[in-house]
Amino acid sequence: MKLVSINIGKEQAITGAKSYGVTGIYKQPQTDTVTVTPLGLEGDTISDTENHGGPDQAIYVYTLPDYGWWEQELGRQLAPGTFGENLTLSEGISNRMTIGDRIHIGDVVLEVTDARIPCVTLAVRMGDPTFVKRFTQAERPGAYCRVIVPGQIKINADVQIEPATHSQFTILDSFRLFYNKKATPADLQRALDTPISIRGRHDIQKRLDAMSGD
Repeated sequence: MKLVSINIGKEQAITGAKSYGVTGIYKQPQTDTVTVTPLGLEGDTISDTENHGGPDQAIYVYTLPDYGWWEQELGRQLAPGTFGENLTLSEGISNRMTIGDRIHIGDVVLEVTDARIPCVTLAVRMGDPTFVKRFTQAERPGAYCRVIVPGQIKINADVQIEPATHSQFTILDSFRLFYNKKATPADLQRALDTPISIRGRHDIQKRLDAMSGD
């Protein structure tokens, strides 16, 4: 597996039918070596810090097979970075990644933490007001990661996946759980037993507490 693209976004204005403000979703591929910090790629902008970014969502990963599926679905070519991902990998389907999987890129180590939940900014980015619904139905959300070992990366670097040892909870499981209003306490606890993102953990624990009346 290879790292085929490293993508960084600068803050810029975004306007849409129901959204005005700034965003860092418009990512551009980089050719130089890029530094990976505990909070993400050096030089990358995260504008909506309430819902994105932080140590547990420092890096967003998507894959070429995911892109291939979308290109067929949309009938057009899509450049790496289109979905706002920081890293584009040559192989794999993102929803099959397991929370707790570790991604090794040279000396850098990332840990998969959660699925990406789409928002209106993605719809504006794609020029399609229905795209949040389409993205949700496609169930190819991509994977957020925390940085275990920071360092430097460059395109075409080898990528190795170290499978999670204590978790079988996939990105697809997490994505579906977010939308599942009929989830049981056991469903929620299964997610909490993984190294899921702090935002995901907070939301799931809140749902679990509501069920128990705490």
